[in-house]
Amino acid sequence: MDYKKLDDWVKVAELKKLQDLSTPPKDLYYIGTWKEQIFKNCVAIVGSRKMTSYGQRVVEKLVPQLISQNITIVSGFMYGVDQYAHRVCVESGGKTIAVLGWGIDTKLLGDDLKLAKKIVENKGLLLSEWEKQKASHWTFPARNRIVAALSEKVYVVEAALQSGSLITARLALKLKRELFAVPGPITSRTSLGTNKLIDSGKAKMWLGQDTIQISKSLPDDPILEILDNEALSADEVALKLNIPVSQIGASLSLLLLSGQITEKGGKYYIADVS
Repeated sequence: MDYKKLDDWVKVAELKKLQDLSTPPKDLYYIGTWKEQIFKNCVAIVGSRKMTSYGQRVVEKLVPQLISQNITIVSGFMYGVDQYAHRVCVESGGKTIAVLGWGIDTKLLGDDLKLAKKIVENKGLLLSEWEKQKASHWTFPARNRIVAALSEKVYVVEAALQSGSLITARLALKLKRELFAVPGPITSRTSLGTNKLIDSGKAKMWLGQDTIQISKSLPDDPILEILDNEALSADEVALKLNIPVSQIGASLSLLLLSGQITEKGGKYYIADVS
């Protein structure tokens, strides 16, 4: 696949957000049809390389909602959540930017090549700051900073405690991008990182429209009863009610939106308690 170098990317208005980085890329190379509009409204979706069926369903729910709003999906083109986000995006008729963790001249093979061609055919881009660079332990964190900087929001779908996706999450916070994490089963290793982001208050919970609608139908909320006595984290609420944190999160989010509770430092309070 033929690639090109973007001459003086600093002069491209939609790429100026890369200057938020302490070490912006010196160069940018791309494969695809160049249109600045693709960078106007970007959201990143990142997650574990060991994607579970739960993570797969989350991506299938999240991506179509975003592209229906003319949002470009940005991710890191690695197997797992990243590539699945790219795949669902192109299959749903959306545009996606794949930021590579290696040089743009690297020859792609097999399923990687098929996906890359689909991205380009759907007017997306493959992007790299290097022309000739082998993938290494340091190139993927370097790539993550570009994924975060290009995006207004970052969604972490699944992440273990040592996941590279948490690097992207930290970069997003540093760059003052809006950070979302998808709560998952407390028994799942691939959800430990996302649940921790939520519990620490660093990320907002993404719950899916269906989950929020179910919560609204609850006539009484036992969460308010236990928070009336003490401030608790999402994990503590789930433990006291013997309900998975992935389910309890929907109710917490709705109560926050309605103003009945507040959150500070990962703890939830009744709104009129300081």
